[in-house]
Amino acid sequence: MRLEFCGVNKSFGGIAAVRDFSLEVQPGELFLLLGPSGCGKTTCLRIAAGFETPDSGAVIFGGRDFTRLPPHVRNTGMVFQNYALFPHMTVARNVEYGLRFRCLDHAERKRRVAGILDAVRISGLAGRRPSQLSGGQQQRVALARALVVRPDVLLLDEPLSNLDAKLRVELRGELRRIHGLFRTTTLYVTHDQEEAFSLADRIAVMKDGAAVQTGTPEELYDRPANAFVASFLGDTNLVEGEVVDAPRTGLLRVSTPFGTMTVETEDAPPPGGRALLSIRPEHVATAVPGSPAASLPPFSGFRVRMRVAESEFRGG
Repeated sequence: MRLEFCGVNKSFGGIAAVRDFSLEVQPGELFLLLGPSGCGKTTCLRIAAGFETPDSGAVIFGGRDFTRLPPHVRNTGMVFQNYALFPHMTVARNVEYGLRFRCLDHAERKRRVAGILDAVRISGLAGRRPSQLSGGQQQRVALARALVVRPDVLLLDEPLSNLDAKLRVELRGELRRIHGLFRTTTLYVTHDQEEAFSLADRIAVMKDGAAVQTGTPEELYDRPANAFVASFLGDTNLVEGEVVDAPRTGLLRVSTPFGTMTVETEDAPPPGGRALLSIRPEHVATAVPGSPAASLPPFSGFRVRMRVAESEFRGG
């Protein structure tokens, strides 16, 4: 099902949490809202779920206006950040809970629960209670409970944030696998860039309640729309300069404190205009004078002589 936000605005106590937010999530797409804390991404998710009503704008599910409809008629499944499992119920009862309100007979409920527990690979835990599960197992139970009702839209609010780093990596792969099985339209909120890059079909980067750029992970990383997106998505060096000229279409020469750099760009500021360059660390090659690498042709037409002040080991 297609999910659309059309000019949505929401304020709390006079403070704008979401500003003129417009977005279209395609059927079957795994779409991530990415941004720092307080940027409005969870508010957008709660508006989609029906837990919050926008001050203006519309939320459209499959071509129908659902803006003012209550949560129980939207056929959404939601995984909360703290999972919100019922502590007194077994895994099977937690997963079955939503089905009990859908007028399904006992045999059908049991069949669906068994199928979804198998899909998320926790069939052997059906009789346990949440207190007897690890964090990763609880996350799978919450996901199974959201999926078992066969929602039109799946909403995930930072579901991996409470897990350790190794488990987060493992469960990212599981989330991709499970999404591939069901192809449910999914809106996923996170502040973790690595998580977003590894999971998303597309991403909307949010700041101050608005979406500042939308695209695939590759588009956002390689062609950021502004300095905020460039610096928020991974490490980068922002270098100010002045446009010298354009040797040909798609190329600019920019004068910077490090010398004149030749860069590829789709923009064409006039000579004398200001430019801001984003240089990723992985695009910088170092060479010791006299080494074979030092005799290679300069990358993008420039070289910089510098002194290493500090180094930090960061694994890969």
